[in-house]
Amino acid sequence: MKSAAHVEKRGKRKPRKGSVPAAAHSTEPIATDSFSSGVVDNPKSDLPQAIPILIVDDHPLFRHGLAQLINSDDGYSICGEASSAPEAMALVRKLRPKLAIVDLGLKGPSGIELTKSLRVEFPKMPILVLSMHAEQEHLVPVMEAGASGFVLKTEADRELVNAIRAVAHGDVYLRPSASRVLARRLVTKETEHSDHDRYARLTDRERAVLRLVGQGFSAPEIGDRLFISPKTVDTYKQRIHEKLGLAHRSQYVQFAFRLGLLATE
Repeated sequence: MKSAAHVEKRGKRKPRKGSVPAAAHSTEPIATDSFSSGVVDNPKSDLPQAIPILIVDDHPLFRHGLAQLINSDDGYSICGEASSAPEAMALVRKLRPKLAIVDLGLKGPSGIELTKSLRVEFPKMPILVLSMHAEQEHLVPVMEAGASGFVLKTEADRELVNAIRAVAHGDVYLRPSASRVLARRLVTKETEHSDHDRYARLTDRERAVLRLVGQGFSAPEIGDRLFISPKTVDTYKQRIHEKLGLAHRSQYVQFAFRLGLLATE
């Protein structure tokens, strides 16, 4: 019979080289295995004032850091973590969080595609998008997809809680630089829509004259191309002036350029 001491000696095996030792017990109110995705067993979920939040990010370490940051505020609790868009949709349907934080750069369906899907199925749920990329690259499509706010990952430690607080109360969260990017884009889009609306007022013949004037043709040359007299060309130009306010050739060129009308035949 083997002695108890011998058994105890054999029971204490050295960890194999390269293995990861078991993590020490944590008192943080996050999932038992905080690096996995799924439903989070969070004691803070029982607090009536804690707003349940879902995190969607395919980087476990970053997701874990966000959870710790958010759980440090008594007003919020992480109810679930997802690493992909399909998993996120399933968890939102199951957990009904009050807010979702979505990584723009998800593998598979992107953060923008996920935001669109969430907005369709859960139109009232605020969605805060995080990104490694500057606002100039992705802000407009993110906001057009239905996001409530946009935060750079590099600024998350300083801005995230304020951003959550804003969108949770129905506001839009953008940094001042992001607001300027969005404003410039909206102005551009309004100009594009305005130009197309104005162009739509013209008849087919007036559009042809506008395009040819913009391309640099004189009244006689335009008349030859359209089989009308130079005087009739001037009449069409007068109508264009009355409808669009274009008086000088430079204005014709700028307007035609914005609409892509300057390609020669």
